[in-house]
Amino acid sequence: MAGYETVFIGGSDEHGTPIEVAAQKLQVSPEELTGKYYRVHKEIYNWFDISYDNFSRTSLPVHHETTKEFFLKIYENGYITEGKLVLPYCRHDKRFLPDRYVTGICPKCGYERARGDQCENCSTLLNPDELKEPECVICGNTPEFRKSTHLFLNLYRLQPQLEEWIESKKGVFSPHVYKLARGWIKEGLKPRCITRDLKWGIKVPLRDYEDKVLYVWFDAPIGYISSTKEWAEKTGQKEKWNEFWKGETKIFHFIGKDNIPFHTIFWPSMLIANGEYNLPYNVAGLQYLNYEGGKISKSRGFGIFCENLPQTGLSSDLWRFYLTYLIPETDDTEWKWKEFKERVNNELVANLGNFIHRTMSFIQRYFDGRVPYAELKKEDKKVIEETKRIKEEYRRLIWNIHLRDGMRKLLELSDICNKYFQKQEPWKSIKENPERARASLYTCANLCYHLAVLMHPYLPKASREVFKILGTEQGKLEDVGELKVEAEQKIGRVKILFQKIDNETIEKVKNITSKVTRFDEMFAEEKLINYEDFSKLDIRIARVLKAEKVKDTDKLLKLRVSLGNEERQIIAGLAEHYTIEELEGKKVILLANLKPRKIRGEVSQGMLLAAVSEDKVSLLIPDRDIKLGSNIS
Repeated sequence: MAGYETVFIGGSDEHGTPIEVAAQKLQVSPEELTGKYYRVHKEIYNWFDISYDNFSRTSLPVHHETTKEFFLKIYENGYITEGKLVLPYCRHDKRFLPDRYVTGICPKCGYERARGDQCENCSTLLNPDELKEPECVICGNTPEFRKSTHLFLNLYRLQPQLEEWIESKKGVFSPHVYKLARGWIKEGLKPRCITRDLKWGIKVPLRDYEDKVLYVWFDAPIGYISSTKEWAEKTGQKEKWNEFWKGETKIFHFIGKDNIPFHTIFWPSMLIANGEYNLPYNVAGLQYLNYEGGKISKSRGFGIFCENLPQTGLSSDLWRFYLTYLIPETDDTEWKWKEFKERVNNELVANLGNFIHRTMSFIQRYFDGRVPYAELKKEDKKVIEETKRIKEEYRRLIWNIHLRDGMRKLLELSDICNKYFQKQEPWKSIKENPERARASLYTCANLCYHLAVLMHPYLPKASREVFKILGTEQGKLEDVGELKVEAEQKIGRVKILFQKIDNETIEKVKNITSKVTRFDEMFAEEKLINYEDFSKLDIRIARVLKAEKVKDTDKLLKLRVSLGNEERQIIAGLAEHYTIEELEGKKVILLANLKPRKIRGEVSQGMLLAAVSEDKVSLLIPDRDIKLGSNIS
């Protein structure tokens, strides 16, 4: 909107032992689990109007390939060393535990529930063997620590370059991000392990390490690059990603405070070690959002759970507005329902929405829905000039990631607009001085346009609605302060932009949003079907009359099967599991109403039902003689 060429990317981080363990508990594969989470997250972001140019997944081939290339470059540059790692092993659960599956007392601050990778209380990065009184979070038993050979990123060798980069960010990073990064440098950096004993993840592309995967916090940030690659491919600009990661760009990261060390120490060190990519320009490390006097808790249903928001009937703009007001840019903040209601009603409804609705309604009523015009006077030009001042302050605040203050500038402008409207008194001047009424309403129509531009990053639905009513294209930041709405412009149907919230609505919304989605129940429900679904399947008894191999394949067989009153051709992947002699004459179970499709140039008119376990395949057959073509129900 400010005129920069930008790409906004993100994605779901899908590797690591927590995923593997959670999938095991739910009795689904990691692919199924992460696929479900990805879809739920993507739906939430879409509902919120979060306009990712690309929202990717670290399980995609493009990410695996990019990560392996990235790793090998660091390895070739000599920044990866081999060493022994003492890992927690739970004898009860018969597995190595991820860092986060071990809790204990922090050796730095004494916090009793510190995780094996980081203490939430003091933000110290940890290894599980540093914890006092460690225990497995799955079963509560004390893990034993076993030695295992792993690969390490040598942060010690990278410290001088990293320190120089961090110093260059003084005045760019917020004070608390800079202070935290400097604290890590001052303490001295040690080699950091980048491999894990897991099956689920990106395989280490080195000989003798085939049974290990790259640590999730090594592969996850590389997802920023692979997501940009995916975006470039999708948009038909295959090499465009290079311009953002290797050209003249400024990269902004938006993260929670627990990820500050990873984005100011670990990730930049990886980039320096690789040597081919740009380092971040800014790291926006935010504090925590709490809820009504306490921490958000899924187990207690204490908080607002976003997958429920579409059911509330409240526009996503209202949630975006209050959440922006609460952005914990410098300190932890707290969601309060009473304040949510008051801020929506007083600032969106009575201030911003009120000015736009009054202006449009007045034009609709007194000027037949056409924007009036008269020569502007000093007072009109003065308020237009005010929008230019607001615009420049707004631009500076957003560039420096003071997003909350940027929104306050929008509200400041709408307050100025309301005062201007009141002072002009068009309800009087329309009768006493029509020329004054025309000039002031022309000014107000343009002010609505300027507000719509500034609204767009925060309130995109309402912003689009204002442009639609005005009959104009969406504006850019440079348009603010210019007269972009033409005289006699026909406006559209006037709508109320923001709905007022009462106590009854709040209670209803609280009940809806506090519901916690149980993914075990969700997976179980997805596997259930109605009888109507089952009744659509036409499953019958058939006999294999003839079998032969499909030309130029090792796995496919072409079968001629009889249903009694008709014959079908079926292409089945059975060549590695059954001989032709075993199949010919055998009665089988056939899904008969499957849409025909071509496989290797041959038409397949159905599907044989079989059971599959690991590498074994067994055809389903009737246990007694029964007429061909008989229905299974």
